[in-house]
Amino acid sequence: DAKPILLVEDDLIDTMTVRRALKALHITNPIAHAEHGEAALAWLGDTRNDRPDLILLDLNMPVMGGIEFLRSVKTEGNPLRRIPVIVLTTSEEQRDKVESFDLGVAGYIRKPVDYQRFVDTMRTVDAYWTISEIPE
Repeated sequence: DAKPILLVEDDLIDTMTVRRALKALHITNPIAHAEHGEAALAWLGDTRNDRPDLILLDLNMPVMGGIEFLRSVKTEGNPLRRIPVIVLTTSEEQRDKVESFDLGVAGYIRKPVDYQRFVDTMRTVDAYWTISEIPE
């Protein structure tokens, strides 16, 4: 059984683009979606939901942004901290990159504007996570 991928993204077009790219790549994991960090924390805290194999995280969101979400999830002792998080953002800010890695992200990817480049990027992400072993 494929575990879900949690997509934390507030932009409807970007959400549809991610879903479309994953479908084009025949990725069968269910996609759970949260529009901001607080909604993602609520989803992760709901015991009815399977723990995701991967979190795709935007940084610039209302209510609770990606950095705040990372500060919450990646704290010492949090059982969720081992879930790999890939930042998928338009931010070019060096401080966002540094803080994201300081908070334990597995990767930081700028969203390509071109759809085919975006699909290629998601193919690379899928290839890496397919062979990577993640602790339970």
